[in-house]
Amino acid sequence: MRVNLDDVTVLQQLDTIRAIRDTQEYDKQFREGWQLAQTIDLPASGKAVRNVLVLGTGGGSAASVNLLKSYLFDELRVPVQLNQGYTIPAFVNEETLVIVVSHSGNTEEVVASYEAAIAVGAQLFAITAGGTVLAMAKEHGHPHLLVPGGMMPRIALGYIFLPILAVLIKVGLCANKEAEVDELIALFAKWREAYGPEVPTEENAAKQIALEMDGLTPVIYGTLPYFDAPAWRWKNQLGENSKVMAFWNAIPSLHHDEAVGWDAPAAMLKGYHFTLIQDAEDSEKTTRRVQISAEILRERAGAVRVVSSSGSSRLARLFSIVYLADFVSLYAALVRGVDPTPVDVINLFKSKMGQPLVQVQVRP
Repeated sequence: MRVNLDDVTVLQQLDTIRAIRDTQEYDKQFREGWQLAQTIDLPASGKAVRNVLVLGTGGGSAASVNLLKSYLFDELRVPVQLNQGYTIPAFVNEETLVIVVSHSGNTEEVVASYEAAIAVGAQLFAITAGGTVLAMAKEHGHPHLLVPGGMMPRIALGYIFLPILAVLIKVGLCANKEAEVDELIALFAKWREAYGPEVPTEENAAKQIALEMDGLTPVIYGTLPYFDAPAWRWKNQLGENSKVMAFWNAIPSLHHDEAVGWDAPAAMLKGYHFTLIQDAEDSEKTTRRVQISAEILRERAGAVRVVSSSGSSRLARLFSIVYLADFVSLYAALVRGVDPTPVDVINLFKSKMGQPLVQVQVRP
């Protein structure tokens, strides 16, 4: 089933949990998320923070941490690490700030690593919409933030990214970012007018890219050190929303290994769609590498698209790519007649592991 992406009525019928609407309302969500983040109360622990470990998995929490690490790459004076498994690194101790993030509150890897962090006396803060994580935070008297539930975590970045950022600000690890957040919120409203379903394909870059990708395997290339995280996020959104295999990497590191794969048989390379991200802060050499990569791949791949970030602040530019990617991933599902919200394979894993299934209801 191939769908006309300009038929808004059909798109809305396919999109049963209103993922498009929630994405269009990022400005509202991020405004609410920032306001909520200002209510965070972090009692003084009396201990230094030598490193930060964020416990989180999936498209909301893990994406938020990776985006924050890119955003604050040249500002953070202590290491910030994402932890996605059942155990925690040996370095975690009473001078480690552990931020526990589980939107559902029941992610078993997060719960297990939360218990491990308690055992070694780490400084703890939790962000959740409920579940076991909330119960544990209350039981142990850990400061926590209760965020809205009722949506897929991968569409809840405003309720996850911004509270983590606020925690880092409150413990003195980065400067206040209110002006940059305000710019981002204003730009979401502008970008919505460029990518929304009512915007026809000939004027809508998100629809155009989704159509280019249709039938090809997407590969997303970002740039180091700031724009690797948006490439990773884009790949993940294509998996969860579009239900397609996708891959990512970053320039210049991929030129030392993966790029040799461009010498694969011509018939194979023609099956790939490459999206290359470029940003105003890319070094001159990195910019040249992006240009050369695009030139080489255009001679070999099925399709190549170079996308540029927009906005004044790095925060806005990062999310300009994230927002475009989110819409592309939704349209890449809808053009095939696929509802972007259900995550059947994730629920299959959860059922086999004896975990509660992912269930999301349509929000009013």
